[in-house]
Amino acid sequence: MNTATQKNSLIWTEIDYEREGKQVGFLHLPHSVTRSAYGTIAIPVAVIRNGEGPTVFLMAGNHGDEYEGQIVLTKLIRSLEPGQIKGRVIVMPAANLPAAMDGARVSPLDGGNLNRAFPGDPEGTPTFAIAHYINTTLYPMADYHHDLHSGGSSLDYMPFCSARLGPDEELNRRALAALHAFGAPLSFVWAYSPDNRLAAASAIANGVVALGGEFGGCARVSISGVKLVERGVRNLLAHAGVLKDWKIQHDGPTRLVELKGKDYYVYAPEPGLFEAFCELGETVTAGQPCGQVVFPDNPARDPVPCHFKRDGLLVCKRHPGRVTRGDCVAHLATDR
Repeated sequence: MNTATQKNSLIWTEIDYEREGKQVGFLHLPHSVTRSAYGTIAIPVAVIRNGEGPTVFLMAGNHGDEYEGQIVLTKLIRSLEPGQIKGRVIVMPAANLPAAMDGARVSPLDGGNLNRAFPGDPEGTPTFAIAHYINTTLYPMADYHHDLHSGGSSLDYMPFCSARLGPDEELNRRALAALHAFGAPLSFVWAYSPDNRLAAASAIANGVVALGGEFGGCARVSISGVKLVERGVRNLLAHAGVLKDWKIQHDGPTRLVELKGKDYYVYAPEPGLFEAFCELGETVTAGQPCGQVVFPDNPARDPVPCHFKRDGLLVCKRHPGRVTRGDCVAHLATDR
């Protein structure tokens, strides 16, 4: 066990991040419950290392109901061998394992959303302890990080790879170069974020080139999303100088879009059933109806409409029909 990297975390592992070759094992988070007094949550992790070189940290299962990344990284662990790389690849295919096993956005153990738990707490509930380990042990090792997402149970997305901008202009430049190398037809820049508890924010604070992305949605497995991630991850590894003998592959030029403020989002004004008026990929205009909330339990009541606040490309829409006030029903992007 490599204890030098454990910091103040309660998580321990037999994995030695400095050892040459390929290791597949677990991060053990102590978790004492009625059925298992001395038990641990065994979170899978793999390390493939071959000599000196950059470190790329790949992660999926941040949200348990987002599947394309989990599938691709599970397959990558089985297929990637040390002789194919120069440097180190660290892979967590189910970062919030309790949520991944439950097929849910949040952990059934503590209701924790890993992507709202950073920088974490080593003595907190399981989700916060996992975030702390990632932030204090794995991010300091990494030069590049990709946190693979999709829309999960509540959202549907146009597939895209993304980068989140931070205060370091040189890091932003490197992130945009990595975003281009990934090669998604749609590339997305988060120029605005209402929340700084995200994995990407902590990666950026650690000086890591951080990518994300939404590669599907509706808690399904997108065939095209899986294919996009499979190729894009290898493009990223090649761009980082880690994957040998892989020529970066693009189908064509990428469309670069961004989200810059609160006015890109549309929220349900009332609880009821949301009737959407627009499809993903449509170009919409400010004031255009996004949809309306209808009330089957009170059919005499007029529907309540909601509207787009600005022009843009509809890249995300809500999947379930039933909404409560404050649910996000859509968000836009604009060309960068």
